[in-house]
Amino acid sequence: MRAGAGLVTLGIPGSLNQAIIKIKLKEVMTLPLPETKQGSLNLSGYQKIRDFLKDIDMLVIGPGLGQESSTQKLIRKLIRETDKPLVIDADGLNALVGHLKSLTPKTQHPKPIILTPHPGEMARLLGISVAKVQSKRKEIAKKFAQKYRVTVVLKGHNTVVADYKDRAYINKTGNPGMSTAGSGDVLTGMIAAFLGQGLDAFNAAKYAVYLHGLAGDLAAGEKTQISLIASDIIDKIPEAIKKIR
Repeated sequence: MRAGAGLVTLGIPGSLNQAIIKIKLKEVMTLPLPETKQGSLNLSGYQKIRDFLKDIDMLVIGPGLGQESSTQKLIRKLIRETDKPLVIDADGLNALVGHLKSLTPKTQHPKPIILTPHPGEMARLLGISVAKVQSKRKEIAKKFAQKYRVTVVLKGHNTVVADYKDRAYINKTGNPGMSTAGSGDVLTGMIAAFLGQGLDAFNAAKYAVYLHGLAGDLAAGEKTQISLIASDIIDKIPEAIKKIR
């Protein structure tokens, strides 16, 4: 929302709606959904999600969803079937391990899809070592993007943004203090906000990565890298936007 998303709705297991989310999130709407016995999203909620998607601009899928079988089937079905722009992160990426065919576009003009793996997630997707990913970051990101006709944000030092149109960007903002819990979720939200405002997938990812790093640098200057937490990055997004405007 700090990156410009006007309305955000969080799809959550129904039992959490009253107990937690209504108390903690003041600006974010919620969509209670069917859940498994373990309390994660159930495949049976697909139609409710599909109906809701008719009125939204884009979908983020993955963070915090868990790895229950029914949940992962739901993730893959949404990736295959929705025609909305997608940002796939965290457990959304885990659901694609061994199922990368779910990314295969059905038409000559694929919907925008942005994947945001860290090196470990990219290694699992490809069945290779993290060391190999790190040794050829740009090359691996570009090849993956071209094969599946997506945009890839390979996170880490000098984050790589690559798409299937052979565009690539190496980011120089950011600092080691940003390798903290929740920082990647902040980036995912920023990418989603820019994608929802009409930027194409490559530019939404590129500008979000740059501004995310810049906000992290501003936050580290105030809080120090050691003390940096994800919410500090969020607090500095407006200042980062001001600096580039």
